[in-house]
Amino acid sequence: MNLALLFDDDFIAEDRARLTGRRLAHLRSVLKAGTGDQVPVGRVNGRMGMGEVLRLSDTEAELRVQLTQLPPPALPLTLVLAMPRPKMFRRVLQTCASLGVKDLWLIHSYKVEKSFWQTPWLSEPHLRENLTLGLEQARDTVMPRVQVRQRFKPFVEDELPGLLAGRQGWVAHPGTATPCPVHVNAPALLCIGPEGGFTPYEVGKLEEAGCQGVHLGPRILRVETAVPVLVSRLFDACC
Repeated sequence: MNLALLFDDDFIAEDRARLTGRRLAHLRSVLKAGTGDQVPVGRVNGRMGMGEVLRLSDTEAELRVQLTQLPPPALPLTLVLAMPRPKMFRRVLQTCASLGVKDLWLIHSYKVEKSFWQTPWLSEPHLRENLTLGLEQARDTVMPRVQVRQRFKPFVEDELPGLLAGRQGWVAHPGTATPCPVHVNAPALLCIGPEGGFTPYEVGKLEEAGCQGVHLGPRILRVETAVPVLVSRLFDACC
């Protein structure tokens, strides 16, 4: 935790906040903070700064906070991701938040098992928890927006063309002719398939909507590896 992310209900006054639970444990056991120490803090969807530890107990810490710094700029990227396996979903969420992705769409695909959509990690509290961990790691405060679409064809035909308006779109798929571009640094949309990739039909539908197929070379990467590799190729801000 490189930054303690504060939510609205953590504040007891305009410049006072309380930490409990995981954040308190990190403050005590990892940062070894004591009364009078300064720790980096940020308010969700707001500014960052420092917090002075005014009081520390076994159950909570009270901080005096000064929030004067803007968070890092968000990536101009819409990431469309076939729903990952639950065992890797948490890591993918945290990675997306750390990289600066703010617009994440989780979609269905032929190779996505229906049971994936039953994972408790899709619940709002768990989404917020894992996105928070990613933001704290990267020292960011702006919470990503996560959209869930469990039907592939309606999403691609009805929503994807609108998302592509004013931006270039790519679908990462092995075997396509074009290598993934680098240093784009402009509004973009990127589609990443599940383990085993999108089916040829799905790639065709994504291309019909306006995406261009790109590849990363001969190696086949896991989703949790492909996400940071592709995003960091497109945007210098990730490097």
